[in-house]
Amino acid sequence: MIIINPKIDFFLIKFPIIFPAIYLISLYLFPSFENIIIILTILLLAEPHFGATWPFFLDKSNKEYIIKNRIPLIIIPLLIVIFSLIGFFTFNSLFLLIFYAANVYHVTRQSVGVGILYTKDEKEKKYQKNIIYICNLLFFVYGYFRFYLDIINENNNFQFFLVVNLIVVILNLIYLFTFKNKNFFICLTGSIIFLPITFVSNPVHAIIMGVTMHYSQYLILTYKVTFKRILSNFNYKYSLKKFINLKFFLAIFIYSLLMTVLSYLSKSDSEIFRNFIIIPIVGQMLHFYIDSQLWKFSIQHNRENVLNYLKESF
Repeated sequence: MIIINPKIDFFLIKFPIIFPAIYLISLYLFPSFENIIIILTILLLAEPHFGATWPFFLDKSNKEYIIKNRIPLIIIPLLIVIFSLIGFFTFNSLFLLIFYAANVYHVTRQSVGVGILYTKDEKEKKYQKNIIYICNLLFFVYGYFRFYLDIINENNNFQFFLVVNLIVVILNLIYLFTFKNKNFFICLTGSIIFLPITFVSNPVHAIIMGVTMHYSQYLILTYKVTFKRILSNFNYKYSLKKFINLKFFLAIFIYSLLMTVLSYLSKSDSEIFRNFIIIPIVGQMLHFYIDSQLWKFSIQHNRENVLNYLKESF
């Protein structure tokens, strides 16, 4: 079981519902500021979460591991960049569907992983995994039918909304009454991340709103690992901890600012500026893949350089 801090655990990892709640309330109270709300969320949560991959991945503790594993950690990322560029400019609709599927799969895998970190009972782990996969698959299909095929539309959306969300509620209630512990909130978080796809009108909100919980989880976990790696190598005094924090946050802020600006420019009438969105998309595709390699705890290097730090308290 990972050890961070009880309050941080619950409100920022196990059940960070505060973030989609703020997002939803902001949209309701200030509908005319929709674009500003989207941009601020991208700047403050989404892109920092993508940017956190790089100090996490390029840490010196990974140097030899990356060199020894050139194909999965250098060659394949380069191929992903090439594929993304070709896909975006030649088969855009299919590529964006692939991107959407990769996004849902990546978020689902993290949700399952968080459950595994906190849960000891194998039966409970299996149920968590199954419910999260089932719910996110339902929401993926829902989004595909609604925003790609228009099978789910204004005429029948309410009926589909009721059926799908009723399934999600029943599965989570079964979990609650079966296991009766606080890990229920981990399962609930993982199974409702894409719930907004059933009621928002703008697909951007479907991807951002609930996934703010995913962003929060990732930022806290990667920050802890990065921070602990530095402390384990040097005998820093407590007064220097702020400096260590600053280095991590400065790296992700610069990345976030750059990618947010590029995303904003993509809304321009200029075709050249509109194509700038491919740069943040490439960064996200790399994030999906690289994280799948770094959080794979069946590999000894990752157990020593990631999992061990998660088990230590702040």
